[in-house]
Amino acid sequence: MAQGLLQQALKRQEHRLSEPVEVASAGIFAIEGMPPSRETTRLLQQEGIDISSHMAQAVTDRLIQEADLIFVMERFHAEEIIRRVPEAKPKAHLLKTFGSPMASDPDALDVNIPDPIGKPPEVYERCFNLIRACVERITNALIASQREP
Repeated sequence: MAQGLLQQALKRQEHRLSEPVEVASAGIFAIEGMPPSRETTRLLQQEGIDISSHMAQAVTDRLIQEADLIFVMERFHAEEIIRRVPEAKPKAHLLKTFGSPMASDPDALDVNIPDPIGKPPEVYERCFNLIRACVERITNALIASQREP
C-alpha cells in the first residue's frame, strides 16, 4: 500500500521535485514473489493505482545499505533493520511518525501500523487511510528537503 501510494503522490508532485525519488518495497517477513492481497489490490485500484504485477521481496542488507530513507510500519521492523545494519539507524523511520510531532516522542504508544493481512476489509481500509495520510506528510517532507541547500 505504502509503495503504491507514495509512488502516486510523488508522480503528482514531480514538478516540485528537484530530482526523482525511487520507491521500493521490501518486508522483514515477506515471502518472495507473493502477490498483493485482494483487499490491497482493490483499495489501490480505487485510487487508480495498478499493483497487479507487484511481487513481494524480502528486505536484504544490500537494500538497507543502498536506501537513503527507510520507512517501516512497526517499531520492531526498525529494530530488525538496525540490528542487521547498524549504520542504517539514522535513515530508518516509522511511517506513522515521520515528519509529525509524534516523531520527537520516543515513548509515543500508538506508532505502529499493524499488518492487515488476513483481517476483515474494514481493517484494510483503516490501514489504507492511515498510510495515505502518512504518505502525504512524507511527500511534503521530501519536497521540502530537496529545496533545502
